[in-house]
Amino acid sequence: MFKFPTEYDVLVVGSGHAGIEAALAAARIGCRTLMLTQNLDTIGQMSCNPAVGGLAKGHMVREIDAMGGAMGINADATGIQFRMLNKAKGPSVRAPRVQCDKKAYQFRIKAALERAHNLDLKQATVSNILVDNGQTRGAETDFGVRIMARGVVVTSGTFLRGLLHVGEKSRPGGRMADASSVLSTKLRELGFDVRRFKTGTPCRLNARSIDFSRCEIQLGDEPPPRFAFHENKGEEGEIFTLNFDSRGGFHVEQMPCWITHTTAQTHEIIKRNLHRSPLYSGRIKGTGPRYCPSIEDKVVKFADKGSHQLFLEPEGRHTEEYYVNGISTSLPYEVQLEFLHSIPALERAEIMRPGYAVEYDYFPPTQLFPTLETRLVSGLYFAGQINGTSGYEEAAAQGLMAGINAALQAQGRSPMILDRSEAYIGVLIHDLVTKGTEEPYRMFTSRAEDRLFLRHDNADQRLTKRAFDAHLVSKERWDHFEGKIELLRQARQLATDMKLGGNPLSRLLKRPDFNIHDIPEDIKNVVPLEIWELVEIDLKYEGYASRQSEQNRTVAKRNALRIPDGLDYLRIAGLRSETRQKLAAARPVSLGQAARISGITPTDIAIISIWLTKNTLELPST
Repeated sequence: MFKFPTEYDVLVVGSGHAGIEAALAAARIGCRTLMLTQNLDTIGQMSCNPAVGGLAKGHMVREIDAMGGAMGINADATGIQFRMLNKAKGPSVRAPRVQCDKKAYQFRIKAALERAHNLDLKQATVSNILVDNGQTRGAETDFGVRIMARGVVVTSGTFLRGLLHVGEKSRPGGRMADASSVLSTKLRELGFDVRRFKTGTPCRLNARSIDFSRCEIQLGDEPPPRFAFHENKGEEGEIFTLNFDSRGGFHVEQMPCWITHTTAQTHEIIKRNLHRSPLYSGRIKGTGPRYCPSIEDKVVKFADKGSHQLFLEPEGRHTEEYYVNGISTSLPYEVQLEFLHSIPALERAEIMRPGYAVEYDYFPPTQLFPTLETRLVSGLYFAGQINGTSGYEEAAAQGLMAGINAALQAQGRSPMILDRSEAYIGVLIHDLVTKGTEEPYRMFTSRAEDRLFLRHDNADQRLTKRAFDAHLVSKERWDHFEGKIELLRQARQLATDMKLGGNPLSRLLKRPDFNIHDIPEDIKNVVPLEIWELVEIDLKYEGYASRQSEQNRTVAKRNALRIPDGLDYLRIAGLRSETRQKLAAARPVSLGQAARISGITPTDIAIISIWLTKNTLELPST
């Protein structure tokens, strides 16, 4: 048995979004780190939509950036359309989203990894985790090479016994054109509980075959919103970029997306061929994502809808491939082509890559500590879809924290655990390790009790200090952050001291009919406009956030509130149908037990708590 000549502090298995953040975090902290990947050419590949961010997900990307992670700056550098979602709503639910150039994103992040200090990249397939007396010692490749490490982070995505489905045809694979992995079989032998999930992706079309004149155009925002808080080019040195000039200035030539809709004919074609869908023929056993259903599921479960909105999104500046957002499918190729041709603008569409479904193994995350270290094997960490999540952003957030904690453990330092009240990343991990998940987990703002405080605009104020203390961000980045905090202090002090018409500016900024544009220019010019924007948001949300915190404390005290047996949840107005289904199936006996059910949100618990209180049900005796 050949033993690799170098022993590493941290070994990262996998090079998707979780693996990238894990490897970079461990290396930045100062650990000698190795990333192993089945294919160096697919590092950072966006298997589904080449977009980063979105509702709640964009919050996590900004948190990753606040802690020195790579996803935000890489999306900024390779984005081709930038939008701020929910602009008409309050700041707490606004979120940035970037459509990226698929290949540029992939190539740039690979360059960042290759140039990072303390980090090596090797191409190899891991077939076994080496364990001695309950402690991980490293990993073994399918060629019999043993690589020793003090900590191992497994970020295997959908590759664990992956099985691809297109119509009646199936074959092994973690992604179209990539092999699957048998590592989960070895992990099962160690005693881990292993289950199956399913996900899918739409077809890709040739842009030259699309009639864009029949679509509604969707343009990016001007100026384009960004993910990165700091305008440096990263700590890896000069790396190519689509959107920054030589001095770090940000400029983007945005590409449009396009909107069309399915038709009644589309739905009829799909219904007629449901028996050929592996999802409905029974060949797919894994549970799929509730919040990103296949077009087959949409047609069946939302039969009353005459059409479904589709987004045609470019995959890059130098490719004709378009991603069809909204028709994830595993129907046969010829059926995909038939129903596409029933959609306005796609009557002559040519499929460049068919849609497909993939089944894969995941490990229920209740087998993990909050550090993402496994309870069964010390020094072994899981991050990403292996934990039952969906989405690039959820994976990257877990990878960041798993890499941090693997590195801190290797150095004999205390772990880093983010609280639910501190970050969406904290909500994500707490939900996973305490509740588990019965379907691919996706982050929503409704999952966070303190969402009025956990805004995307203040992620650095919440997390950069912790990142600096852990050696995750550079001194340059810290100095920049301290300068921003000083400007915020000055602006807040000025708002408190300055009066307009006898009213303190701080009180005026709390009013809905007053904003920073009403501040006299001589006052406003003391600090940059973006600093005033942060102060205004803080002041306007101050009272609401305080009330929300008080409500959260009240709910926490009522977790012992008894739920009567046989309660008809249809009586409780405001609950989602998903919530009613889960509660009716689980029949929790207390509010606290209900809160631990996968998919039940803090908002759900608050609604039930209020209903129980109004119906004069009393706390159980203790």
